[in-house]
Amino acid sequence: EVELQTDGNRSGHLQNGELVFDPEVNEEVIRIIAAQLAEIGDQFDKEIKARVVNDLVQHFLNENLSGEEITRHMSEVVEGLARAIPSGMEQEKAMLVLAMVLTKKIANTMPSLLQRVFSTTVNYISQQLHNYIVRMVSAVEP
Repeated sequence: EVELQTDGNRSGHLQNGELVFDPEVNEEVIRIIAAQLAEIGDQFDKEIKARVVNDLVQHFLNENLSGEEITRHMSEVVEGLARAIPSGMEQEKAMLVLAMVLTKKIANTMPSLLQRVFSTTVNYISQQLHNYIVRMVSAVEP
């Protein structure tokens, strides 16, 4: 399986105190996918209303909510927004981009929430969209 790293670096882990990189991924494939997702994200960015972002910000600020509850709420918001997307786009792609755009908008609205919103988004994507990401990368590789 391939891990898509948000910072553009290859994923790796420590083994016997030394960094071992995971199997090589075609970096050009990742760049192509990232460019496509960024273009879609720019379109979605204009369509997401401030009210939706502010509602999510309030959930992230609520210390009484568990990470699971916030992830569930974010999932509901993403799914609701995705239903409004034209049917020509894959639902999973729309959900992936919407999750990333919402993360950016929340962090821009309330920078102190960056760590919490980022980890929630990573959990959401890992739980809901991992298989889609693997298929997307596999479909583009030569």
